[in-house]
Amino acid sequence: MSFDRPDQSDDLSVLRSVSLTSALERKLEHLIMSGELVPGGRLNEIQLAQRFGTSRGPVREAMRSLEAKGFVEVIRNRGVFVRQISLAEACEIYELRGTLFGLAGRLTSHRMTDDLLRRLRDLVEEMETAADQNDLDAYYPLNLQFHATIIDASGNRLLASEYSRFVNKMHLFRQKSLVQGGGLAVSNSEHREMLAALAAGDADRAYLSHWRHVDRAKHRMIVAVENSTTASGARHRAGDPAAR
Repeated sequence: MSFDRPDQSDDLSVLRSVSLTSALERKLEHLIMSGELVPGGRLNEIQLAQRFGTSRGPVREAMRSLEAKGFVEVIRNRGVFVRQISLAEACEIYELRGTLFGLAGRLTSHRMTDDLLRRLRDLVEEMETAADQNDLDAYYPLNLQFHATIIDASGNRLLASEYSRFVNKMHLFRQKSLVQGGGLAVSNSEHREMLAALAAGDADRAYLSHWRHVDRAKHRMIVAVENSTTASGARHRAGDPAAR
């Protein structure tokens, strides 16, 4: 009795296809996160395939994965578009993220080490320098790193996974909101409050300071959206073509 051996070339073909799809998914996600692919923008399958030098199949599969992750949406008879988040949905995401970040602060307060405290302090000092120069491009990645360090230090992998999903959805909103309500200096003063609570090992204080930081960020985001809407309306009334 004999059995047919699987064709190894078929296995390699599947592996290449999966690897290519994953690479395209990461690339498209980066383009969305960086703002090159803007919310509401249409993703042209043919153009993307030509850009990346591949067939349309892997691009289509990558888009399906991004749809499942909430980065894009498929509109019937129109195509695939970078997902737009409404203000109401953004507020809901902030509320959930605040609860998760508060929990992360509580958990991390029990796991503090000298090395972790030093890393967090270094990040706060670097953000202080960027804030003094009003340098959002320098401040923003440090801000993300500070938050990520606390999330990772919590030791809760499920929390980290869920928090990451919310952060990815809110990436563009958050970047705009950092310059509202007092600017970068206010945001970093909140980081100092969080750091002080963690250094003291005070779990309740850590939870409150971490939750409050996200809640304040939500209100800065609301101000950013309202100001943007007001400015756009003013330009439109003044006849500015860029506002149309």
